[in-house]
Amino acid sequence: MFDGLNLNLGNLFRLSDAKTRSISPENFTGEPGKGGMCELEDGSARWAARDLGKGWKVNPFVIIPAKSTFTLADIEGPGCIQHFWMTILHNRWRNIILRIYWDGQDFPSVECPLGDFFCCGWNEEEQITSLPICVNPRHAFNSYWPMPFRKHCRMTLENRAEEELVVYYQVDYTLTEVPEDAAYFHAQFRRSNPLAYQTPHVILDGVKGKGHYVGTILSWQSNNTGWWGEGEIKFYMDGDSEYPTICGTGTEDYFCGAYDFEHRDEHRYVDFTTPYTGFHVAERPDGLYRSQQRFSMYRWHIMDPIRFENELKVTIQALGWREGGRYLPLQDDLASVAIWYQQLPGTPFPTLPGKDELEVI
Repeated sequence: MFDGLNLNLGNLFRLSDAKTRSISPENFTGEPGKGGMCELEDGSARWAARDLGKGWKVNPFVIIPAKSTFTLADIEGPGCIQHFWMTILHNRWRNIILRIYWDGQDFPSVECPLGDFFCCGWNEEEQITSLPICVNPRHAFNSYWPMPFRKHCRMTLENRAEEELVVYYQVDYTLTEVPEDAAYFHAQFRRSNPLAYQTPHVILDGVKGKGHYVGTILSWQSNNTGWWGEGEIKFYMDGDSEYPTICGTGTEDYFCGAYDFEHRDEHRYVDFTTPYTGFHVAERPDGLYRSQQRFSMYRWHIMDPIRFENELKVTIQALGWREGGRYLPLQDDLASVAIWYQQLPGTPFPTLPGKDELEVI
């Protein structure tokens, strides 16, 4: 039965019994016929709407006080998040933590600083054109990852900052049947700052259950001069111990580039953003306070998901070059987001570092 979860241009014409709903500050519950009902005196934009009154963009945003958590969406299933959009002009996005909880679990299946989830790990707005993630002018974050759930979905935003946040958002979803083989969306953030000498950065570990890995986001600050991307990514799965099943050949190779992402004729990096992969940040030093080079990359395994039966661990090496044509283990600042689908119950994530440990300096 067509359930409305897998719409694409090839079947967009087909009818479905799925019920479309949307949550925003103008309709916190997504209920039919309940949008735009905020009373003027209760609205976040009551001053702007004072001449027009109820029904005229009275409550388009929410204010999240400092050091508090706001529930963006609380939905009874079965259903599927199809898209969500958000904009926050304040750009210290490492202070804003996105969490998503599935089917009543006490711990989140998504826990990630907001900017890193949207490939903007360095607190700078970067235009992204990819299939599941788009970042559009100005500070407009969009996710198109399908996120099915059977019983319940709760989405929250924690404000760790010292000041309040003004947040515009919209969560678009359907209430629909969910197939038995549908897995749950997961995203986990990790940071190594600095990376220990001769130690790979762990992108993901501790995953238990059946699933498939679908994406990597990596923000990288180089603490040395020279090339930094000789390291290999490795996928340890289903009983692998010392050696992995999948082993890449270099950092830029994994992100579907080659030879240092370097322009053929000019001595510079070439950034790019495409549907499945991108090297979208190559931040140059400014000669004063911005002293280090910073990079951001994403790779979506949409056409080539990495399937595992019982467990998964993902690591990446940080290697440059030293004299004599030898590899140099680097001690850089690496921040990553791993994205995958798996069965529930999941496994609790490592404790997310505190505000100062996540800070972009």
